[in-house]
Amino acid sequence: MNKRKITNKSQLFYLFVILISIPFSCFSQQNESIENNRPRTIVTSDGEIDDECSLVRFLLYTNEWDVEGIVTSSSQYHWQGHRWAGDDWASPYLDAYAQVYPNLVRHDPAYPAPAYLRERTVLGNVKAEGEMDEVTEGSQLIVKTLLDSTDDRPVWLQAWGGTNTIARALKTIEEEHPERMAEVANKTRFFFIWEQDSTYQSYILPHWGQYNILTIISDQFWAIAYQWNKILPEDKRTYLEADWMKSNILEDHGALCSLYKAHVPGSHGLSGDTNFTAGDFRSEGDSPAFLHMIKTGLRSMESPDWGGWGGRYVNVRSNTWLDPVPISDYEYPEGRWYTGSAWGRIYMREAYPENPDLMREYFKPLARWTDAIQNDFAARADWCVKSYQEANHPPVVKLNHQLDLQVKPGSTVQLSAKGTYDPDGNELTYHWWHYKEASNFKGEVYIENATSQNASLKVPEDIDGEETIHIVCEVNDNGTPQLTRYKRVIIKREP
Repeated sequence: MNKRKITNKSQLFYLFVILISIPFSCFSQQNESIENNRPRTIVTSDGEIDDECSLVRFLLYTNEWDVEGIVTSSSQYHWQGHRWAGDDWASPYLDAYAQVYPNLVRHDPAYPAPAYLRERTVLGNVKAEGEMDEVTEGSQLIVKTLLDSTDDRPVWLQAWGGTNTIARALKTIEEEHPERMAEVANKTRFFFIWEQDSTYQSYILPHWGQYNILTIISDQFWAIAYQWNKILPEDKRTYLEADWMKSNILEDHGALCSLYKAHVPGSHGLSGDTNFTAGDFRSEGDSPAFLHMIKTGLRSMESPDWGGWGGRYVNVRSNTWLDPVPISDYEYPEGRWYTGSAWGRIYMREAYPENPDLMREYFKPLARWTDAIQNDFAARADWCVKSYQEANHPPVVKLNHQLDLQVKPGSTVQLSAKGTYDPDGNELTYHWWHYKEASNFKGEVYIENATSQNASLKVPEDIDGEETIHIVCEVNDNGTPQLTRYKRVIIKREP
């Protein structure tokens, strides 16, 4: 069994504070976040300004997973000497995290100690775009993690910049431990924000492609990146505009959120776009790589095409998953999925604002969750400065039946969220809905009492044995900010 160890006296102290200061019901809920199947992850980042914004949010969610490393890498946009944020760009954020850590652990003792994160924040391959010849501290950290035979949990390797430091690590394993390549590949998962250098195509695929590593490469991230004010539906933009950002993140929320680099006077987006107000959200193009791992109840890590806060993806070839392009005869490029080839980037650069409905459909898999994602961010910002009793915490959704159901066509399925509760005692509202895009049954599905804790669904007569119906139980509390969690039920025809 794998559990995070309490490594220093400060963690012991704050755990003691929690034990004596919160109601037992709250403590039992918090204990659920300390479990042996927590995701493991290593971030590689080129330190771009939107990476800095993403790091603020990432640090506020480090109670959700085991951080094995934060590695500075390079990309086609940033390397040492070229638009470089500095080798130690992450240090101020780690210092600020240390300042708010005593309050964060009042909300969840699973937050890692600042010293734990500092010793895992290292420099990778940064001397040039795509440089992967040099063995670096960052590449060796990845090697050590992947070769650790004492922990067989998957490791999500996130590339917020280029994949070159990841490639260097895999090359070291290939050269020094070729007999363990299959073992390493079996525990490796990739989530790339574009292919921001050529090393995935030039090295990783030719040498590791035979092992079919699950690989998600995202272009949907534009929905939460520099051009969000063009991409998001109007009702979602409020959550990224200056008034909301100032009230919920930027002001009076502690040292870490005060470093968040929202728009300032004179700043602009791509192509000189100045249609921003000081305080507007700037960009977090890299955040989908870890939003995908948050255990919201959407089960997004079970399959990339199921969808969740990090977007929804389709299988294009082997175990490679890219963004679903809403054009029936679209042919995905054979090589890199990046600024020069990805559908959304090309559309925003060359076609916008032609056919905005098509654009919205493309970005919907991620954009649809904007309000829930941002409200959750606001709650985490509150955790930096407020006591447990003063802040809001997400509801805990329970089902009174299995997550996966096998049913007869024409039968009625009883759906129940009995046992769901809110750790703060807030009132809850329920919404059961058919996640059509994730279902491969494309007919209509009708849910009775869809806004009640208990609902029912009549199984379509024409569902076949290969088709699935995805039903989401969405639960919202009435706290401030309003928080949302889910359970996904997958219905199949019985054999």
